[in-house]
Amino acid sequence: MVHAEISASVATGIVAVKTGILVLGGLITYFSVKAYRNTGARALRALAIGFGIITLGSLLGGTFDFILGVDITTGVLIDAALTFVGFAVITYSLYAE
Repeated sequence: MVHAEISASVATGIVAVKTGILVLGGLITYFSVKAYRNTGARALRALAIGFGIITLGSLLGGTFDFILGVDITTGVLIDAALTFVGFAVITYSLYAE
């Protein structure tokens, strides 16, 4: 059985890291969208969508855990599932023309 209780310092660390992921992921997504608008390249659009999904997954995983009170393991699962989907879209973007 996984223990769902975490210490205050670990919770603070998680919030700090998730905030960093949100900021950096948001910037990468923004610049990818900006590049897509300048070039019209479908690959850049897919790249922006992929990074947006990964960033959204991090946000939702943390939000569900800390704000809505969902079990931390469920939050990690949401984060991991959306990260998987985001990486799949990014992988697609490498092959799109």
